[in-house]
Amino acid sequence: MGKMFGTDGVRGIANTELTAQVAFDIGRSAAYVLGKRSKRPVFVIGMDTRISGDMLENALTAGILSIGGNVLKLGVIPTPAVAYLVKYFKADAGVVISASHNPFEYNGIKFFNSDGFKLDDNIEGEIEDVIFNGIREEKVLIGGDIGRCLDAEEDAIKIYTDFLLSTIDIRLDGLNVVLDCANGASYRTAKIVFESLGANLTILSDEPNGVNINENCGSTHTKNIQKKVVEVSADIGLSFDGDADRLIVIDDKGRIVDGDYILSICAKKLKDDGELNENRITASVMSNIGLHKKMEEYDIKVDTTKVGDKYILESMLKTGSVLGGEQSGHMIFLNYATAGDGVMSALQFLKANIASGKKVSEQRDEVIIYPQVLINAKVDNKNKDIVTSDKEISEQIKIIEEKIGNTGRVLIRPSGTEPLVRVMLEGEDIKMLEELAVGLATSIELKFNKA
Repeated sequence: MGKMFGTDGVRGIANTELTAQVAFDIGRSAAYVLGKRSKRPVFVIGMDTRISGDMLENALTAGILSIGGNVLKLGVIPTPAVAYLVKYFKADAGVVISASHNPFEYNGIKFFNSDGFKLDDNIEGEIEDVIFNGIREEKVLIGGDIGRCLDAEEDAIKIYTDFLLSTIDIRLDGLNVVLDCANGASYRTAKIVFESLGANLTILSDEPNGVNINENCGSTHTKNIQKKVVEVSADIGLSFDGDADRLIVIDDKGRIVDGDYILSICAKKLKDDGELNENRITASVMSNIGLHKKMEEYDIKVDTTKVGDKYILESMLKTGSVLGGEQSGHMIFLNYATAGDGVMSALQFLKANIASGKKVSEQRDEVIIYPQVLINAKVDNKNKDIVTSDKEISEQIKIIEEKIGNTGRVLIRPSGTEPLVRVMLEGEDIKMLEELAVGLATSIELKFNKA
């Protein structure tokens, strides 16, 4: 059996790797698999602003309808909105057509189950099996057995933005806020929410044209919003990615406040309010040691997982943690939502900030984030998983750990998608870290980048 689904659905360059035929096959196979559980499964479909979205939406829809499923098209809407609306409309699954923070020529397809959580790996495996091996005992549906597109009786964007507003119990009157919508899925919803709360808005990158999503804007390209925050003397900047499930904050001095800062600030607020279940949060192995040290100060436990919001959520569901996230800005507030949500994360951050009575820059300065150096070492795919157990590499890592002491750490992580091993060093002396990281990456390449 082949492999299509990664840690966040199926992704590739639209119309070459992710073609209309592939989308049709995914829709058809998903409807068949879910049709075994529900005779006529209902799918809600949302997408970001990429030009390829219409093509893939229609192909995916055709595949679902051909096997007897029904489709409710939500149009351009954030990924977390689909996670919420699949429950609201009592659908069997939600589908998002998006490649998140990637350039416009990419696109992707990812699924949520009826509870708004990302689809279980086993069900994705069943869908892949049908795609590659065909439908057993297939019969062509005709007449009334074919599925149809349904009309929503309510405005999906209003339902979703009303939900977001229900998660915050304060007003933002007089607060000067800069928004960067990445020319993506939040270009309407973010404005609605923050205008409703009374914020004074300056909005960047809210004119999508199909090809400008994430183009020098959004959570992965923050120079514009950093400059604008300083220029207009804003209190805060809020930058989302293309499908609006990430948040990067910009403080009043124009500095980046990434996911580690956001986790720290929100964790303290939740603990102070008695809402941090078991006094624990969840972060990936790439989280900065500064976050861990701050959480020790607050007597909050940090559970660490593999990189990916999917793994963050899996751990949270097992441990009872209600707050998790990554440096990239994926934040999950499980008391409110089943998926990362950039706008919701912004609201929760603002609640924490306003309650503190401090400027965002003052809260940022309370968390000491240590320098990190990340270098990719090229390694043959068959050798990726044995690097960390190699005796010579392990000895070199021990020497490095002794040099950087207890104010830093070394992390070696095989890439899940590329022939690379990621070498990450963290500590106080950036020059020393760079030298040590280059030396370790070179050793790994010399020994393991062989056919």
